[in-house]
Amino acid sequence: MDERQLRILRELGELGSVTAVAEALLVTPSAISQQLRLLQRAIPVPLTERQGRRLVLTDAGQTLAGAAIEVESALERARHSVEEFLNRPDGEVSVAAFHSAGAAFFPLLLRALDGPDNPVLALGDEDVTQSDFPRLTREYDLVLAHRLDHAPPWPATVMATTLLREPLDVAMPADHPLAAGDRVTPRDVADQPWITVHDGFPVMATIEAIGAAAGRRLHLAHRINEFAVAAEAVAAGGGLALMPRWTTRPHPDLVLKPLSGVQARRHIDALHRPERTARAAVRRVLIELRQAAGTIRNSDGDPHSPHDGHHPTH
Repeated sequence: MDERQLRILRELGELGSVTAVAEALLVTPSAISQQLRLLQRAIPVPLTERQGRRLVLTDAGQTLAGAAIEVESALERARHSVEEFLNRPDGEVSVAAFHSAGAAFFPLLLRALDGPDNPVLALGDEDVTQSDFPRLTREYDLVLAHRLDHAPPWPATVMATTLLREPLDVAMPADHPLAAGDRVTPRDVADQPWITVHDGFPVMATIEAIGAAAGRRLHLAHRINEFAVAAEAVAAGGGLALMPRWTTRPHPDLVLKPLSGVQARRHIDALHRPERTARAAVRRVLIELRQAAGTIRNSDGDPHSPHDGHHPTH
């Protein structure tokens, strides 16, 4: 039995005919009769009987119709509770991010949502390979993920909002011979040692593209996922590295140079399952993430859009 069948039984007890119930519920009499037959199959005693032209409820039918009122009342209370949950502006919202996105976005979110009647944030860092980001949407309301510009789109099981299209620049010591130029090419950097991420992380594909454009395999001296650690290694002379232009803090001993000849840009996307944004609190956090993205993109005074390749030296 289900809610619809119980409501039909209740209406039949009040109206006394299948036709009247059909008119009240705006369906056909045959549809009402079918639902009554399905309900009767689930009950071992008759629920209805004929009294002249009227179809009336038996004692068992009246008992079940009375219970139907309680069921409808309970369901209505449940619906009301769900509506309250969905519309609460101060509900908890869980957000995951890979490290550089967390460092850039989390402080802005915390400041923007400080105070009463705002969503309560539950933040978590997740350093995973690109293919593992979608599965995190089972555990978190929103997941900040990154992928390269030319990478396949995220699976259809998740929704994606692009927050940034962020250039990847070549980081080098300020006194490096290549630091005097405005930009570098794959041939300029192909004979240098490199500090890069582990396999399966998006930046690695750009490293491979640099080698392909230069016609040689790059020397990968160190594997470091955390950009802040990689920056210290670059400053100490450990090699060159690809660094995001906006979401890593400038290092006093490094300069970032745009890269010509290779598409070097990553998307930072907010992933979520479609049902998550039914909640007002989640929608509010997503709005704040978009606001934060604009702040991050413009924080160093860069007048260019994220589609441009030019950037002043840090």
